[in-house]
Amino acid sequence: MSHSAAQGQNLSYDPIHGYIPFVAPDAAWPNEVTERELIDSPWVQRLRQIHQLQTAWWVFPAAEHTRFQHVLGVMHLAGRAAAAWYPSLAEVCPDVPSRGYVESLVRIAGLLHDVGHGPFGHFFDEQYLSQFGETHETIGCRIIRDRLAPLIRGILRNPQSELLPGETLDPEQVCVLITRPRGDGAGLPRWLALLRSLFCGIYTVDNMDFVLRDAYMSGYSTQAFDLERLFRYSFFTTRGLTIHARGVDALVRFMTVRAELFRTIYFHRTVRAIDVMLKDLFRDSRQHLFPGNPAEHLDEYLQFTEWSLLVDVGRWRQSQNLTLRQLGKHWQDLLDRRVRWKTVCQRVLVFGPHDAEASSIFSEPELAETALRHKLPPELRTLPLRVDIARHVHRPHTRGPAEGQNFLYDPAYPEPQPLTADQLFRHLPLSQRICRVYAENHDHAAALTAALDHLIGASRMDDLTNM
Repeated sequence: MSHSAAQGQNLSYDPIHGYIPFVAPDAAWPNEVTERELIDSPWVQRLRQIHQLQTAWWVFPAAEHTRFQHVLGVMHLAGRAAAAWYPSLAEVCPDVPSRGYVESLVRIAGLLHDVGHGPFGHFFDEQYLSQFGETHETIGCRIIRDRLAPLIRGILRNPQSELLPGETLDPEQVCVLITRPRGDGAGLPRWLALLRSLFCGIYTVDNMDFVLRDAYMSGYSTQAFDLERLFRYSFFTTRGLTIHARGVDALVRFMTVRAELFRTIYFHRTVRAIDVMLKDLFRDSRQHLFPGNPAEHLDEYLQFTEWSLLVDVGRWRQSQNLTLRQLGKHWQDLLDRRVRWKTVCQRVLVFGPHDAEASSIFSEPELAETALRHKLPPELRTLPLRVDIARHVHRPHTRGPAEGQNFLYDPAYPEPQPLTADQLFRHLPLSQRICRVYAENHDHAAALTAALDHLIGASRMDDLTNM
């Protein structure tokens, strides 16, 4: 690296990716907005106050990493992916902008893809934002449009390349990349539709970073999968993001590790017990936590994080308001890690491509709980209990030309095929659901287990997993 290049860059050392470079102010570029300015903006710095693992840090003490560390990693991986795959993208999309534009666009999308998250991440989507028809993606796009667009338009370069004269980053294209596709991409430039697969698909810069990071920080694994092989054997074809047959082993390893993280970390029995407890707290406290739809209160949302929420609810016990004072006592149980619910029994249901998962009684916890109570002896049907169903998708359906697909290049075929054409990939299940019954104690464990087994048509020895 030359002296002038070093002058215009900063480095962040990361335990997962090593040095992460980003553009810093340089006298030679007096009119630019640098990546560092965007990183230092209050909206990105806010992510330091939101854990990457929404409640698992209460169970895995080392997993205290935040969304901020994650988005820096995603920014870095997005830049690497753009550099590696740009030649193939340009080959199938001759109208694609310069490499500098594409590389900067995906880096900024990686940095901002989680900017709309609230306290407890995806849990907040389900338990709060959903009442307004919002998600962290829609809130993130509102923040980008209303608060960060001028900064984005001022970006002129990244550590490896520069925009061409006359090119200006489009904040709307950042929003396209960070939003889950809802259609076939009609109306989008083809190159932009293809770039969506960096953020929505089987292996993305988002999930590749969080698998590596969460595995390392939780203590699960220090080198979970072969990232370099996935980069080396991936490229764009006219179908979309395609992996060579030589890279499928690495892809399956990635998917296997990701599934293991869900089972052992994200869906750990105590993590999910805390989630059940937190769900009850949010149900009763929702109106006191935030003044409405965050999309209409961005200034307040900037200050609304896990830090602020947990400090606020910790003070409710001293409130003059009787409702808040009662709620504060329940929140204190969470703050003191007094978990109400104990795992009584657990079963795992595995679904293949042709299984009727959606029509299963286990498609919704409320349906399963109602059915379970009917299977209990009459004297136990009002027992305090919760049924929790944690669903993990191992591999999405890959039929048809939908956005976010991934394809397989096998020299045996003249054209890229849907990834399902690979025999190794087809051996993976489509999805699984971990069904747990929680109660306040184990006094009626036998009756609850028998009722659950009867409900799913399993004997006591079938589908048992370690608890």
